[in-house]
Amino acid sequence: METKYNIGSYKFEVNQFFPEDLFYKITDIRLNNINEVLPHEYNNRIKRKIPWNSNLVIIAADHPARRVTKVGSNELAMGNRQEYLGRIIRVLMLDHVDGIMTTPDIMDDLMIFNYIFKKNGGTSFIDNKILIGSTNRGGLFGSPYEMYDPVTAYNIDDIKKLEIDGAKMMIRIDLNSKFAKYSQKTLKICSKLVRRCNEYSIPAFIEALPVEYTDKGIYKIKKSSSELIKTIGIVTALGGNSANIWLKIPYVNNFEAVAKSTTNPILILGGESTANPLTLLKNIKSGLLLGQNVKGCLAGRNILYPGDDDPRAISLAVSNIIHRSSSIEEAIATIEQNRGKEMEFLTSKIS
Repeated sequence: METKYNIGSYKFEVNQFFPEDLFYKITDIRLNNINEVLPHEYNNRIKRKIPWNSNLVIIAADHPARRVTKVGSNELAMGNRQEYLGRIIRVLMLDHVDGIMTTPDIMDDLMIFNYIFKKNGGTSFIDNKILIGSTNRGGLFGSPYEMYDPVTAYNIDDIKKLEIDGAKMMIRIDLNSKFAKYSQKTLKICSKLVRRCNEYSIPAFIEALPVEYTDKGIYKIKKSSSELIKTIGIVTALGGNSANIWLKIPYVNNFEAVAKSTTNPILILGGESTANPLTLLKNIKSGLLLGQNVKGCLAGRNILYPGDDDPRAISLAVSNIIHRSSSIEEAIATIEQNRGKEMEFLTSKIS
């Protein structure tokens, strides 16, 4: 029998959870004492002692830095920073979510709001979270040089200085278009990043994607197991030492063969939002069953923007699959039982 997912009449409203007055408190800190607050928050956070020994749910939130703001038909969904931050905070406050991968601007916003929340009697939602800094965001979406992806966000020295837990980079392999030479340049950039990660024993999370240039002037991922296997062979050989490499890859048909193409740990990416979390739940569940080196997910839009549904409820469902081996039916029940809960959690703490 086919599994059914039904949102009913519920619609998540971020303003109820993270209203405008809370959002602009971050700007107040930026204008007044940001150079005191940020060093304190980064230096005094409690780090997870053994972060890599279990399955992981990591939220991806680095899209806007690459000129990607579209979710579904809304071209600027992730361009609304109040909406974006509210969804991220709602998810990150869950103990069930292990961490976040993002760029400096968003990481700083989270650190500032964590400071505000604690000042008002709340408990840190950054402590014991895994923080991963996104590095090469220069391959701007829609540009002729999109496959050339230089380091424009964190570099490895930034990550070491801030004691962030890992570094994320992206390499897209374009073999055939007139811009294919840019993939070669990005390979060299990522190789240097991996070498720098190895100097500090920092995990390097590589988003590895075979792509093709379409007649519409955009790139799309080749969702083929054979192409993905070949791409994995390229990226796990980067940097002279593979000890710290994790892979962020899409779920595809014949995923068991993909998992067996490497001994490195794998996190399944979420991809573009489908407005139906059932696809993500099924992909993660299947991936975990098809490879013992599949260790969870590093997903963004399909968790943060699950159509009209509540990101918190979706995160709980994903976490239960990854951490508790829940079935798809149990995960959907989790969503139905948790929509709209604790919507006044922030406003009840912060005046």
